[in-house]
Amino acid sequence: MDFSLLYYGAQWLAGLIAFVTIWGWLPLDNWWVRGVEFPRIQIMILGIIAWVGMLAFGAEWQLGQWLLFIILSITLAFQLRMVLPYTKLWKKEVKNAKDKPEVQECQLKIMVSNVLTPNDETQKLVDLVKDKQPDILITLETDKKWETALNQIEADYPYTVKVPLDNLYGMHLYSKLELINPEVKYLIIEDIPSIHTQMRLQGGQIIWLYCLHPMPPSPTEADKSTTRDAELLMVGKHIKENNQTAILAGDLNDVAWSKTTRRFQRISGLLDPRIGRHFINTFHVKYPFLRWALDHIFHSACFTVVDIKRMPSIGSDHFPVMTTLQYEPEQASKQESNAPTEKAEDVKEAKNTIEAGKKEGCKVSKEHAEAEEKSDCYGSSTFIKGSD
Repeated sequence: MDFSLLYYGAQWLAGLIAFVTIWGWLPLDNWWVRGVEFPRIQIMILGIIAWVGMLAFGAEWQLGQWLLFIILSITLAFQLRMVLPYTKLWKKEVKNAKDKPEVQECQLKIMVSNVLTPNDETQKLVDLVKDKQPDILITLETDKKWETALNQIEADYPYTVKVPLDNLYGMHLYSKLELINPEVKYLIIEDIPSIHTQMRLQGGQIIWLYCLHPMPPSPTEADKSTTRDAELLMVGKHIKENNQTAILAGDLNDVAWSKTTRRFQRISGLLDPRIGRHFINTFHVKYPFLRWALDHIFHSACFTVVDIKRMPSIGSDHFPVMTTLQYEPEQASKQESNAPTEKAEDVKEAKNTIEAGKKEGCKVSKEHAEAEEKSDCYGSSTFIKGSD
């Protein structure tokens, strides 16, 4: 059997994987660079196939093949380093919760669900919430249609913050726990909200909750990741400077291993409960091989993890995800050492990103306003093409 075609195919794939990985190292915020950060799992799998293929089907290697193999090995090691922390092979960043007699008062169940605005299967989410009974429900891309459908759960959720929008950035917060002075803020772009609130846990402790859904870098959305990065870093900086006990959750339109999310962790001091456990790949529901984690939760070191899992599909392009945390302040000092250490350049880079994000946000806000005005003239109800 002639294996030459397989060998040449492996070389071609190796070159592609090496190119894509190196391309992602470019210090640019353009979507066509930052988008490479998303499919690291898929890139790693294809890279392993290429690596094995070159070894299995290669004959006598020339200098070019050796150089390609070495470059592939380096890029593959890099991808593996990015992905490996989100497996059981890595040390847990957040400890497993301990059994406590007053466990009910200490635990907090948070469900995050990007519903996909055009999705009409509203009852699926309603039924899921009634079944799982989270203490906190954060919905994203919710408009008036979804708000009306979710009226069915309000008997169980006396505290609400509602921001119904038709631009795919609507947001709703439903809580069984008392919300203290909740605010809706538009940090970077004038029509993209975030919810900031204090919350009283069952044991009486007061913590902060931040719900975010920034605009993604994509050909149909933002040309750059600058506004998304700035919003996340702005909140992380605020949490650290005010020494807050906090939880941040939502569809961040970013992956946990991106340079921005890792910098956010270093600046905020918040922990990622997925590290040392498993991927929680929530997007895209319909394409199993093309899935990555866009829906996140980060929290202060005084929380441990009871459970974190992906929920069944509700007809959206995102799976809901539910995380159960346990308030254990006695673990804070031990877990703080697990948080990524802030680097010298992080503060400077975050400041530059936030400043650039505000400028870009003004530009995008103006574009949205002009597009809205134009769409009103033509009778259109929305001006944004899509949202991840």
